[in-house]
Amino acid sequence: MSARDEIRFAVDALRRLPWPVARFVVRARSLARREQDVFSLDSALRPAKLAVLLEAAAGRRTVVELGTGTAWATIALAIADPRRTIESWDPVARLQRERYLGLAGPDVRRRITFVEGLGEDGPGSVTGVDLLFIDSSHDRDPTLAEVATWRPVLAPGALVVFDDYGHPDYPGVAEAVADLGAVGEARASLYLWPLA
Repeated sequence: MSARDEIRFAVDALRRLPWPVARFVVRARSLARREQDVFSLDSALRPAKLAVLLEAAAGRRTVVELGTGTAWATIALAIADPRRTIESWDPVARLQRERYLGLAGPDVRRRITFVEGLGEDGPGSVTGVDLLFIDSSHDRDPTLAEVATWRPVLAPGALVVFDDYGHPDYPGVAEAVADLGAVGEARASLYLWPLA
């Protein structure tokens, strides 16, 4: 990306995201570019999508994320609400995530638990989950299995958020949403499903 593209990204982050989150995202992106962390640069949520996720997460204190990657969304969720705890599951513990956590500070790190495993292997000991963010395999059957696994620990009124809904490379997400009969709202390629 050119310097102009980086400036555009930073302005977009500052315009759409709360200041502490925007600061983290811009710093994380700068670190990823210096370290040539292509995975993070390609896979991290863009400011528009992250803004929708943070808005949907407002007031939700117990979050489970399936699909940690290098933890940019995890960290952003923790920064956005200092009372929020996050349990994030991924079968691959990427070493880069510790570098990004270093940008956020020790309070953020204390409120995040990483679990090395598939989402459908859960839940662990967490209960009363009021936000389940699914950003994992993007295939239909594993996504359905994750929802079935985590549904018993979802709090009344919980919100399930599916990433890459409607993305042409990941038709399994929309297929899973349809199979679930999930009535919700698509925004910024996220599908927001509030449970009654």
